Amino acid sequence: MILEERPDGAGAGEESPRLQGCDSLTQIQCGQLQSRRAQIHQQIDKELQMRTGAENLYRATSNNRVRETVALELSYVNSNLQLLKEELEELSGGVDPGRHGSEAVTVPMIPLGLKETKELDWSTPLKELISVHFGEDGASYEAEIRELEALRQAMRTPSRNESGLELLTAYYNQLCFLDARFLTPARSLGLFFHWYDSLTGVPAQQRALAFEKGSVLFNIGALHTQIGARQDRSCTEGARRAMEAFQRAAGAFSLLRENFSHAPSPDMSAASLCALEQLMMAQAQECVFEGLSPPASMAPQDCLAQLRLAQEAAQAEYFRSLAHYHVAMALCDGSPATEGELPTHEQVFLQPPTSSKPRGPVLPQELEERRQLGKAHLKRAILGQEEALRLHALCRVLREVDLLRAVISQTLQRSLAKYAELDREDDFCEAAEAPDIQPKTHQKPEARMPRLSQGKGPDIFHRLGPLSVFSAKNRWRLVGPVHLTRGEGGFGLTLRGDSPVLIAAVIPGSQAAAAGLKEGDYIVSVNGQPCRWWRHAEVVTELKAAGEAGASLQVVSLLPSSRLPSLGDRRPVLLGPRGLLRSQREHGCKTPASTWASPRPLLNWSRKAQQGKTGGCPQPCAPVKPAPPSSLKHPGWP
Repeated sequence: MILEERPDGAGAGEESPRLQGCDSLTQIQCGQLQSRRAQIHQQIDKELQMRTGAENLYRATSNNRVRETVALELSYVNSNLQLLKEELEELSGGVDPGRHGSEAVTVPMIPLGLKETKELDWSTPLKELISVHFGEDGASYEAEIRELEALRQAMRTPSRNESGLELLTAYYNQLCFLDARFLTPARSLGLFFHWYDSLTGVPAQQRALAFEKGSVLFNIGALHTQIGARQDRSCTEGARRAMEAFQRAAGAFSLLRENFSHAPSPDMSAASLCALEQLMMAQAQECVFEGLSPPASMAPQDCLAQLRLAQEAAQAEYFRSLAHYHVAMALCDGSPATEGELPTHEQVFLQPPTSSKPRGPVLPQELEERRQLGKAHLKRAILGQEEALRLHALCRVLREVDLLRAVISQTLQRSLAKYAELDREDDFCEAAEAPDIQPKTHQKPEARMPRLSQGKGPDIFHRLGPLSVFSAKNRWRLVGPVHLTRGEGGFGLTLRGDSPVLIAAVIPGSQAAAAGLKEGDYIVSVNGQPCRWWRHAEVVTELKAAGEAGASLQVVSLLPSSRLPSLGDRRPVLLGPRGLLRSQREHGCKTPASTWASPRPLLNWSRKAQQGKTGGCPQPCAPVKPAPPSSLKHPGWP
C-alpha cells in the first residue's frame, strides 16, 4: 500500500491507529495470561502449604481415624495440584486440551499425574564417600555434585513433551550410574528419598536408592500417558502417536512391576501397576479403532470397511454401541459387494449356544430384510448410548468442559437420526433381535519399553574412573608414583585392555618387578597425567616417548573384598603411596555397625531381593580376579 504524502504528515501515520489497536489487543491478551499464571502460582503455593500441614499431621498422629481423614485430604490436595499444574502447562504451551486443529470431538483419555518429591542434598554423603572409599578430595567434585542436583531439580517439573521424557530418562540413567559406582548391598547413601503417592498424595520415604529409581520410572510412564492424552486423535497420525505413547506407558509400568517389590506407596504396588498397565493397553486399543475411523464427512460406503470398524469397536469393550452402529451402516448404506467378498455370519457375529448350523453370508440379500436388521442394530446402539448418558449423569463432573458427555451425545444424535431415516409410519413388524458382534482387531497393541537409552549421557562422576574397577564394590590400594626406567629388554611388563590399562604380566628380575609393579595392577597415571580412561595405544605411546629417562607410573592393586568400609568408618582407604587398607579384624578388634548403614529396605529391585542378607561383618570372600574392562558389563539396572 502506497500512502499519499501530505504536508501535515498525516498520511505517514494513517494506519497507526489500526496497528496500535492490534498491539493493544495483544498486550491485553498477554496481560490476561500473565495474570492467570500468577493466580495459578498462588493457588499452587496455597495447596503446597496445605499439603505440608496435612503431611505433618499424618506423620505425627497415631489415631487411625485421623490418619484416614488426613489421607483423604491429601488425596484432594494432590488432585488439585495436578489440575493446576496441567492448566499451567497448557497456558505456557498455548495448548487447549479440549481443542485441536480438527473440529472432531474425541473421547478424553485418562492421564496420570506425576509423583512429586522434595529437594535433596547429595553433597554431604557423596563427598564423604569419595573421600573415604575413593581416596580423593570430595570437595574437588563440587561441580559434579551441583550438576547432579540441578538435574534432579529440573526433573521435578518436566515439560509435558519429548523434552520432559529425555530429562527424566537422563536422571534415571544417572541413578543407574550412582547405583553401580557408590552402592553395595550392605551400604546406602544415608539419604532419605521423599516421594508423594501419585494417586492419593500420601507421603512415603526410604533410604533405598531403588525407591528413587522406581519413582522416576513411574513418572516416565505417567508422562507418556499425558503425552498420549494430548494428541489430536481425530487424524490417523495423531491416533498413531497416542497409541505409541500408551504402549510405552504400559511398558514402563510392566518393567516397574516385574523389577520392583515391597513398594511403600500404593501407586507402585503390584496390583496398582497391573491395573495401570491394563488401562493403558485398553486406551491403546481405542486408538487403533480411532485410527481406522474416518471423519464423519468422509464416512466409508464400503461394507467390508464398516464391518471391520464394527469388529474393531467390539474389541474395545466399552464401544459396543458404536459396533452396532457400524453394522447398521454396513447393512443400510454399504455399497453392494459380491457374495464371495463378504465374511460369513459366524466370522462377524457371536452365535447363540443353541445354534450350530452355518448361517451363510453376513448381509441379507433383500433390501427390506437388511433395513429391518439395520434398525435392530441401531436400536441396540441407541439403548447403549442412552444408558451411558444415564450413568454419566450419576458421576461427579471434575472438569468444566466434559468431553465425554459431548462425545456420547454426538454419537447418540447420529444414531437417532439414522434410525428416524429408516423408520416408516406403516412399519408394524417387530424388529428382530440384533446379534452380538464378534470382537476382532487387525492390530493388537503390545506393551513397548520406554526409550531409556535416549537420555543416556556420560556418567557425571566419570572422573573417578571406569566402573569396572573404581566402584564401591571393589577395594584397592594406590601404589606410586614409582619411577620406571627402560632396561635392555624394555620395561619388563606386558599391557592389555583399555580404560584402565591392565598390567597383564611382569617379567621376573625386570625393571618393572624391581619397581614393585605386579600382574593385575591397573595404570592410573603416567608422568603425572591421569590415564584411567586412556586406551592401550595411548599408554604405550606415552611410555615409548619416555626414552632413557624413564617414566613415572601410578597404579592401583585390587584387594580381597574382606570388608567394605561404610560411611561411618572414618579410616582412610588409601594410606599413602604404598599404604594398605587395614580392617578392624586385622587389628583384632570389633567396631559397632555404621550409623549410616540402613536396615533392610522395604523396597528392592528383584535381583537384589534374591541375594542373601547376613548380619554383622561380611565373611571374607575370594580375591577379585582382574579382567580386561572390555569383558565386563555395566552393573547398573536394567
